[in-house]
Amino acid sequence: MHIGLFFGSFNPVHVGHMVLANYMASFTDLEQVWFVVSPHNPLKEKSTLLNQNQRLHMVNLAIGDNDLLKSSNIEFGLPQPSYTIHTLAHLKEKYPQHRFSLIMGEDNLESFTKWKNYEEILKNHKIYVYPRPNTNSVVPIAIGIKNHPSIVMTEAPLMDISSTMIRQAIKAKKNVSFFVPQAVWQYLDEMSFYKK
Repeated sequence: MHIGLFFGSFNPVHVGHMVLANYMASFTDLEQVWFVVSPHNPLKEKSTLLNQNQRLHMVNLAIGDNDLLKSSNIEFGLPQPSYTIHTLAHLKEKYPQHRFSLIMGEDNLESFTKWKNYEEILKNHKIYVYPRPNTNSVVPIAIGIKNHPSIVMTEAPLMDISSTMIRQAIKAKKNVSFFVPQAVWQYLDEMSFYKK
């Protein structure tokens, strides 16, 4: 099976993530999309992150019974910080029957050449890129990368929703019930997450 890996903190998972994952699984040649929940991105302040199992639980609530989407906690057991190249090697070993590709925002593509062993990733995996608002597409490196045969530029809907905005809105006591899947909203509200 051709699997698209959608990496993220999902802190919390929101409708933008769900729309993109569903688009990739329905409008490209990817057969399934796995949400790979990151335990802790070294570039992000850990204090703002909910526990990894709570974030994984919210992803599962968001997916519900959709067979095209799946959650993965593969990085929970890998050494920190987790590098994509290591996660890919681990997945290949664990699921030799699947073919894995990455799903990435256009903004991340611009810094992709700074990733550990990025050439090896490009050699062995496709990268499905979705458009991001305010992406500076004139960065010469990004233009070079965009033309790489492993890069698949998609016409996924432009999603301008962020987990940061949702966390800040909850803290400011604003209603964000339409920004996250209903089951996730109920869980967030019940647990009083991000309110302080």
